[in-house]
Amino acid sequence: MIKQNKYFSGDSPFDIERVHAMESGFKGYTLDSYHVKVRDGTSIAVDVALPKGLPEGKKITAILHQTRYWRAYNFRIPFKWMIKPPYDPKITKVFTKHGYAFVILDVRGTGASAGTRPYPFSRKEVKDGADIVDWILEQPWSNGNVVTYGNSYSGATAELAASLSHPAIKAITCKHDPWDFYTLLLPGGCFNEQFINYWSTLGKGLDQTKGKALLAFKPVNPWFARIARMAVKGVKPVDPARRDLTLEEAARIHTGNKYPVDYKERVTFRDDEINDAGTLIEDISIYKHKEEIEKLSVPIYSFGSWQDSITADVTIDRFLHFDNPQRALIGDWDHKALHRASPFHGHHQKAGMKREDQIKDWLLFYEDCLSSHPPEGKILHYFTMGEERWKKTTTWPPEGQTHQSWLFSDQNALLPPGTSMGGSGIGKDSYRVDYSAGTGIRNRWYTLLSLPVHYPGRKEEDLKLLTYTSSPLEEEIEITGHPVVSMHASTTHDDGMIVAYLEFIDESGEIHVITEGQLRFMHRKISPGTPPYRITFPYHSYLKKDALPVNPGEIMELEFALYPTSILLERGSRLRIAIGGADKDSFARYPEKGNPTLEIYRDDDHPSQIKLPIMSR
Repeated sequence: MIKQNKYFSGDSPFDIERVHAMESGFKGYTLDSYHVKVRDGTSIAVDVALPKGLPEGKKITAILHQTRYWRAYNFRIPFKWMIKPPYDPKITKVFTKHGYAFVILDVRGTGASAGTRPYPFSRKEVKDGADIVDWILEQPWSNGNVVTYGNSYSGATAELAASLSHPAIKAITCKHDPWDFYTLLLPGGCFNEQFINYWSTLGKGLDQTKGKALLAFKPVNPWFARIARMAVKGVKPVDPARRDLTLEEAARIHTGNKYPVDYKERVTFRDDEINDAGTLIEDISIYKHKEEIEKLSVPIYSFGSWQDSITADVTIDRFLHFDNPQRALIGDWDHKALHRASPFHGHHQKAGMKREDQIKDWLLFYEDCLSSHPPEGKILHYFTMGEERWKKTTTWPPEGQTHQSWLFSDQNALLPPGTSMGGSGIGKDSYRVDYSAGTGIRNRWYTLLSLPVHYPGRKEEDLKLLTYTSSPLEEEIEITGHPVVSMHASTTHDDGMIVAYLEFIDESGEIHVITEGQLRFMHRKISPGTPPYRITFPYHSYLKKDALPVNPGEIMELEFALYPTSILLERGSRLRIAIGGADKDSFARYPEKGNPTLEIYRDDDHPSQIKLPIMSR
């Protein structure tokens, strides 16, 4: 286990000396709110934070943040005397004290804004950003430059701003954002039921503008829900002198909104329509806008994490897909980069870089983009857990990657490369799907709700799964990339899914989740078609034409990637692959009724294995 924090060792992406040398020119900020009419007459609620004491005539750059989670809070007494209203006072303070304007808005159909939301990231919503940029340029303090920032949903709006081809937008910082919406809604073709339910419930409540919306967190974070309900009256209204509509009027308009939970009955495949207007999942996915995003070659600074939902995949996919100058990071933190998300650190341990330093690092990126020598080329920095070192690459996979196949064998053994199964390795294992199996409410999906990442009680949970465990490693190994499960299986029913967990057991006997993945059986076909963006693992199209029937008793070949990782395992650790057919804490149940039994084959004609991406050392 790790004895010390070596967070800035190796090829660290952070110039920490330059961060610490930054000098602030202002103390405090002013905050004003407006309703700004966009091209179709819809009023968008906008807050502008300016450095306090900004000299008259001084021109500064604006940082634009577009959110669906309220731009600012209306706190009750006495909380309003202690907490400033912006959605994130810390970010607002750091941005403004370093001489930037921070422009925060409620996207259409949310908060104090008018309009409705037929689905997330509609083109109307995205185009509102261009109108807001034009409005910013008209302000007396604007120097004509706008950069964007966002995390999660607002990370996507920050990135989509590049698709506007607006010449004033000079840089994008997007953190932990959904990029291919299908992989968030239906990862592996499995409906991400629990997260989508919570997300939709929260969204519906927030759009009605009242603080009671935060009670949506009660099942997963009851302490926060209670405190937030007491502290927050609702979204902050626009100042009366600049107000086009009241919060009550906004809430009535928002009753026309639609939410992702509505897609469960409509969407199984990528080419299913999410509404009667014929909108597809790809229409609200960022990858589709490659041509527009690349047009002005706006530099992108992106962040993901190995154990934060799909965001490590997103960071790699974006890096490979877009030709824009890119600085990409994959770390070992939760969805907001507040706490570590690593088998080697407690989930309450703070992220390796102080929050204020993180924010200042974004400002240095903006400073570089606004200089006479903006960033060029693409570089991806990734953090290897266990080794506790940053590394960098200009290609993915990184140079030096090879693959090892570890075979499922009898007596629940996982055999290393070069080991012959022999006669004892011929056979199959039966597993009755245990629908009580789960990963808890601190897994990679729940961190999207601003929760830390923690996989507790794996000894108990693994008893509900079919496991294959290796002997102690004879030497350390570094796994960097996408592990791929390749197995043969049959089921007693006409539907189902596989969930696979790659774990390691340390020398004390503790079990730790490294990564995981899942696949619904009907989507098992490896497509010969061209993916919508470059990937480096087996391609499942999730299109209707590629769906395969699930026939009880028929042997199926299942090959799918787990989420990428980078981890160094010490000599003496043991590898484990744990196989299940459900995760009650995350996914819909497949099949909806019945208790299927799976047969996992492991003979010479039907081998089952996990292919590990190993880095030479």
